[in-house]
Amino acid sequence: MVDRDPDAPRVLKAVPSERYTDWNAVYQDNVTWVYRTIFARVGNQADAEDLTAEVFLAALKPLKITASMAEVRAYLRATARTVLAAHWRQTLGREITTIDELDVAAPDTEEAISTAPERVGEVLEMLPDNYRRILELRFLHGRSIKDSATSMRISVANAKVLQHRALRLAAQVTKEGER
Repeated sequence: MVDRDPDAPRVLKAVPSERYTDWNAVYQDNVTWVYRTIFARVGNQADAEDLTAEVFLAALKPLKITASMAEVRAYLRATARTVLAAHWRQTLGREITTIDELDVAAPDTEEAISTAPERVGEVLEMLPDNYRRILELRFLHGRSIKDSATSMRISVANAKVLQHRALRLAAQVTKEGER
C-alpha cells in the first residue's frame, strides 16, 4: 500500500450516485483541474489563481451540496467558462485591429523614415514566433483577422487575443528600446 499525502487533492471518478459530503471535499477534489484549465487559457499563475478562486466563490452559493459529483463538476466547468469570459472582456476591453494615429508620433527626420523598416524588423525579431506571425499577416501583408487565423490554423478569437498581446508587447519593446 502506498502512503498518501493527506494534504494532496483526492482524485475521484465522478460516479452519478456518489455525492460530496461537504464543501471542503468539493474544493479539494476539483481545485487542481479547475486551476489547470484556467492556467492553460490565461498563461500566468497570478491570474489563474485569482480566477480559480472566483470560480469557487461564484459556484458556492447556487451549488447544492446534495448534487452528484458529476453535476458538481459540470457546474464548475460552466462557471469556469463564465469567469474566463468575463476576465477576457475586462482584460481586452475592445478589439485592437489597427494602431491609432494618435499613439504613433510622426517621424521627424528623413533618417527616421529611412530606418523604419529596420526598426520594425528589430521589434518583430524580439517577439515570440506566434506574435510575430500574427503582426506580419495583419499589418505587413494586410490580411483580415479571419484570413490570418485560417493561415495560422487557430480560431478567430485566438487570433484577436494574439494580436492584442503582440501589439502590447511590441509597444513595450519599442519603449524599452528608446530608453
